[in-house]
This record gives sequence, structure tokens and C-alpha cells, in this order.
Amino acid sequence: QELLQVDRTTVYRMLKDGRLPGVKVGKQWRFHREAVNQFLSTDPQPSPPARISQEPLDVLPLPCIQAMQDVCAEMANIGAVTTDLDGRPLTTISNCGRFCQLMLSSESGYAACQSSWQKIAGQQDVQPRFLTCHAGLQYARAHIKVNGQNSAMLIAGQFYTIPPAAEDAEKRIRQLAKQHNIDPNNLLDASHDIPFLDARSRAEITNWLNKVGGALSQIGRERADLIGRLQRIAEMSSLETA
Repeated sequence: QELLQVDRTTVYRMLKDGRLPGVKVGKQWRFHREAVNQFLSTDPQPSPPARISQEPLDVLPLPCIQAMQDVCAEMANIGAVTTDLDGRPLTTISNCGRFCQLMLSSESGYAACQSSWQKIAGQQDVQPRFLTCHAGLQYARAHIKVNGQNSAMLIAGQFYTIPPAAEDAEKRIRQLAKQHNIDPNNLLDASHDIPFLDARSRAEITNWLNKVGGALSQIGRERADLIGRLQRIAEMSSLETA
């Protein structure tokens, strides 16, 4: 203790984590002076513990979000994805329809989808409101908050709210196919699977978006609080060994 300038508890901790070699004889520990001198000459002051990140996106439990997103999307028979506020996906798209799969398979189509997701992040409404994406489909979002800040979005979409006229829809889809270098016949065929949601269905989606967004925000708050407590414990432990 005198050589290392630490207390007895710290000596035991050094033994336990292997930093200081020793031999127990009966009920007492013995240390080779050479080993202690080696420790003093090579072991610097204990490094502070690595900070546990509390960045909002690091706090979010993405596997949990993915599971909840999958269930809701399949039950509602629509697509869903969680993105950051720049429209970058944080999860795999759930229940993605054929039309959107083809659109996302194109580099420019993917960029256009991300631009639509980013656009909805700027929506000022607190309640989810349906917007039209670049491909003419409807989607809405619920914010996920961490530490009181909007940090991510749960987006539901890939459907029509008003069935498009067949002639107008075909013309628009062929233009999309040409713009994004997608086979027009494949895209047109896939468009026939896009669901139409009536007012009641849209109200149900708005309702579950609010509930799931609120639940995920609550989980984010609890995880941020837990991570903060762990960080404080780690810092206290560092002070004890200093």
C-alpha cells in the first residue's frame, strides 16, 4: 500500500483483475518486490472508463423497434420503417410491397424515397398527417423522442388513400420506371398490389403510430436513464481506483 500509494481495497482489486501478481500464503498475500517495481515502472495511472454513449440514436433499442415495427406493419398490411431525421433508415423496411421493392432497388429510386422520408421529418404537425411520396403513395410518421428531443421517426406508408384513375396511374408509373431505370412492365404489374385504405383504416394507422411512437419514446427515456446511472457508477469506480 505504501509503495503504490493506494488503499487495501484497491490492492485487492488489482489482484483480482490481474494487474498486480501475488501469491497467497495461508491467509496473507505476498508480493515479489521485482513485480511491484515492474508495475510501478510500466503501469500508468488508471485510465478513466470509456464513456457510454448517450447520443439519442445510440440509446434507441433498434432490435426492439424492429420487432414492434414488423408486427404493426404486418397487421395493418402496409410498409413501415424507422429512420433518423435525415431520412436514413435505422431499421429494415417491414412488409415492403413489390412496388416499393422495385423502387428501392434502383439507386435513384432509393434516393428519392429517402428524400420523401426526410421531407416528412420537417412536418410541424404533432399528430401524424398523411403526405404523398415521390411515387404517388401515402405515408405518415410518428416521432420517437429521446431526452425530450425528436430523434427518429416511425414511418408507415406504401398505400393509396384515393384509388388513382387507371390511365393516369399507368402513365405516371411508366414515367417513374423510365426516370429510375426500372422495367416498366414489372413496376406496372407490382402497382396492382398497392392497397387502398379507407378513412377508418387510416385512423387506425394514425392511432397505432401514436401509441408505438409513444411506447418507443418511453423505452428511450428509460434506457437513457439506465445508461446515465451506469456511467455514474463507472465514474465512481474510477475515482476509487485513482
